[in-house]
Amino acid sequence: MNWSGKTVGYALTGSHCTLAEIMPQIKRFVDAGANVIPIVSNTIMTTDTRFGTSEEWQTQIKAITGNDIISTIAQAEPLGPSKQIDVLLIAPCTGNTTSRLANAMTDSAVLMAAKAQMRNGRPIVLAISTNDGLGLNAANIARLLVAKHIYFVPFGQDNPVQKPNSLVARMDLTLEACEAALQGKQLQPLLIERFNY
Repeated sequence: MNWSGKTVGYALTGSHCTLAEIMPQIKRFVDAGANVIPIVSNTIMTTDTRFGTSEEWQTQIKAITGNDIISTIAQAEPLGPSKQIDVLLIAPCTGNTTSRLANAMTDSAVLMAAKAQMRNGRPIVLAISTNDGLGLNAANIARLLVAKHIYFVPFGQDNPVQKPNSLVARMDLTLEACEAALQGKQLQPLLIERFNY
């Protein structure tokens, strides 16, 4: 697919352990010719963890995309009327974000961007990363699986022995999942083996 002339909203939420895996995926979109608009949750903007500081992640995101980061609801709101995003990818998409999206809550820049995409009837692609995917959050994932214009990056259990409820997407399939979504298709197979323990 030719990504030249396409704009990708690349939204990141607080699954900090997957951020290192995400950065090369952002670069894949840029290298393919897409304009990538970074959108982040408050957690990415404010939280330092053993996986890296907030400042380090922000610096990397800006360097890869060449764009300023959208981090507030007010900054994200114009994405709806401007219709500038062709596909919105939320990667990683935490259980918290999944739950809020499934229940129509708009309390972050990422969720405002998702609301804008739904308003415009354009695709949203979720790359889930949650320790509760087969727990209470399973109901939210199920609601989103049947929602119009919402697609998933193929996912599976990352550690079924020690964390049997945990689900994580194959982050290296984000570009392919977005290509399929732009054609109105779900990338298959959706459920995959993803053991990494």
